[in-house]
Order: sequence, then C-alpha cells, then structure tokens
Amino acid sequence: MTITARGAGLLACAVLLLVTGFWFGYAELALLGVAAAIAVGCAVGYAAWRPRLDVTRVAEPDRVSRGESATMTLTVRNSGRLRSASLIAEDRCGNQPVPVPLLRLRPGHDTTGSYPVPTHRRGVVTIGPLRITGRDALGLMTVARSQGGTAEVLVHPRIHPLAAVPAGVTRSLDGRVDRVPHGSITFDSLREYVVGDELRRVHWRTSAKVGELMVREHLDTSLPRLVVLLDNRAAAHPRLVDGVAETFESACEAAASVVAAAYREDLPVVLLVVADDSDPATGGAFLDRLAAVTLRTEPAGSGDGPLRTVARRLRQDRLGDTLVFLTGPGARADLGQLGALRGAYPSVVVGMFGAEGRPAPDAAGLVVLDAADGAEFAAEWDGVRRW
Repeated sequence: MTITARGAGLLACAVLLLVTGFWFGYAELALLGVAAAIAVGCAVGYAAWRPRLDVTRVAEPDRVSRGESATMTLTVRNSGRLRSASLIAEDRCGNQPVPVPLLRLRPGHDTTGSYPVPTHRRGVVTIGPLRITGRDALGLMTVARSQGGTAEVLVHPRIHPLAAVPAGVTRSLDGRVDRVPHGSITFDSLREYVVGDELRRVHWRTSAKVGELMVREHLDTSLPRLVVLLDNRAAAHPRLVDGVAETFESACEAAASVVAAAYREDLPVVLLVVADDSDPATGGAFLDRLAAVTLRTEPAGSGDGPLRTVARRLRQDRLGDTLVFLTGPGARADLGQLGALRGAYPSVVVGMFGAEGRPAPDAAGLVVLDAADGAEFAAEWDGVRRW
C-alpha cells in the first residue's frame, strides 16, 4: 500500500487544520480537517480491500522451436460476491509488461485475454504473476498485489535436418578398429558355397540363375553411440550482440540437430554440457535442457577448469564411440584436450562457430567443421565423407 503525493498532501492538511481549529477554537477549520481525515481513512479502507480473483493461464503450446508462434491465454475470474472489481492489471511476459483490462469485472464473472509469447530467442520465457494495481476514486492511495502463479514456455533451438549419421565402430580380436554402417546383422554380398556353410544361408533364387550354390555373406555391425558435448563457457563465446552470444545459439542449434538425427535413426545419444554438474541427458528431455542452458563464467581459481574436468570424465566413462564437441571461437586453444580423447573415442568431431582462420595445430586428427551458424553446420556435417 502506497500513499500518493495527493494523499500525503491531504493528510498533512488534515493534521494542520485539526491542530489549528482546536488550538484557536475555529470549528470550521476543525470540520474541514475531520473531512480530510475521513477522506484519507476511506482511501486506506478501499486500498486494503483485496478482491478475490482466480487467475488461470494456458500456453498453446508450451514448447516451441525458435521463431514459431505461441499464445498465452489468461482468464481472470472475480469469485467475490459483493463488489465489482475495477482494477488496473499488468501481466509479465518475460521482461515485457502486458496490460490486462479488468474494468467493472462483476462478481461471478470472468474475462479472458490472450497475447503472443515472444519466441525470437531460445530460452525459458517466464510469464506472470499478474500484478494488480488499485486506487481509490480521489487518487489518494494505491496498492499493488501479485495474483496467481507463473507459467513457463520453453523455446527450443531450431533443428536443421541432417541426412548423414556417423558410422559405428567395432573392435576386432587383433586390435583393429573398423568403421561399419549402423544397424544389426546386415547383408553384405553373395559368394560361392563352400563345405561347412549353413544351408539356411543359401540364396536359392540366385543359385538357380547362375547354376551353382550362392551363399549370403552378412556383416556384423555395431550401432554408433554418440556423445554430444556442448560448450557453455562464456570464455568460449566472447562476442556478444545485444547481450546474446550468437555463436552459442548456433552451437545449441547444432546440438539439437545432431540429437534429432540420432533419434530419427534410433541411435543411442548422450548430451553433456561443459559447465554443468547435472547428469547427462539421455531421455526425451534433450530439447528442454537445450532451451534452459545458459552461458557460465568460470570462477577465479577454479582449478583444472570445467572442460578438463569433463574431458577426464569422458575418458574414464567412455560413453560412446563418436564425440561431437560444439564450441565457439574462444576455445581454439582448447582443442588439444579433445585430441587427447582419440584413444577413448575413435571419432571426434568439432563444430566451431564464428572462428576465423584455420584451427589450432594441436587439432590434428579431429574432424573440424568451421561454420557460421546452425544451417551451415548442417551442410558441413552432411559433407563429411569419413568419420
């Protein structure tokens, strides 16, 4: 509850008139002081009245990709029985105020309004609570209260279709590492029958054509296991435009694209964030996590640093056979730490966004995709001939 300048002036006049009227015996001045005091008291009583409002929010939809449309529908109901609510209401949509008209909202009635949710940036848009401002007819007192809870709309990064997926890796008994197409037991070729071959592997149609027994040759393949490592260190994305690191937004789009491609091909995939202590995302919450992830600044005296810590974890756990590291121009000097993981991850792909020039010399052996944004990364990814 806040008293306005008009209310403070009237209250001061009321005190002055009452003191002057009683001190000097002027009944007229005392009467004016009493009237002013009554007006201030009525304003306080009006401001103290709390309307009974029920606030309901529905986001349609509550999860969208960046740039898609989303609408918030707000319903306010006056559940009181005696008085109409004539208030000024304002909803919060992110950092933007949204006016909500509540003029003459009668008891038992409701009003519904809708407005678009800004989705031009990836992130979590928090909506609410509804802020209600009431004031008396003379403008002496104002009161502002929060009504209802909050809702969230998750804006996922854009997904760029990827046509290619990495090859799986299988280790033979003599220590070699072979790259094979993803799948299970897959047909490879036909060859002539030799003594000892199983008859169920004979391809009878081809055998009838060539006049001799032909046997199907199969390839024992391995499913590729992808590990996507997103670099959210502020030092890796030093360039900010209006407070937003576009290279980091592009890295998030690339991560979402790789995860979506893996899901499309039914491939196991793990999402890790460099400066994040939470467990790796392996379920259906990849996009939600990518919507909520933010840049983090490394504190002074942080020891080995988050990248070295996560690299040590990757070396110990060996979560997959293909590591995809997505970072910005500030991590050029850190690629050597990724090169040290080649023993645990036969395929290491680095997506570097916003870099100018060639990668560092210690990036030898890595597949480096230098891209300006997520769309260019998708084109570079599909152009990789050997993983």
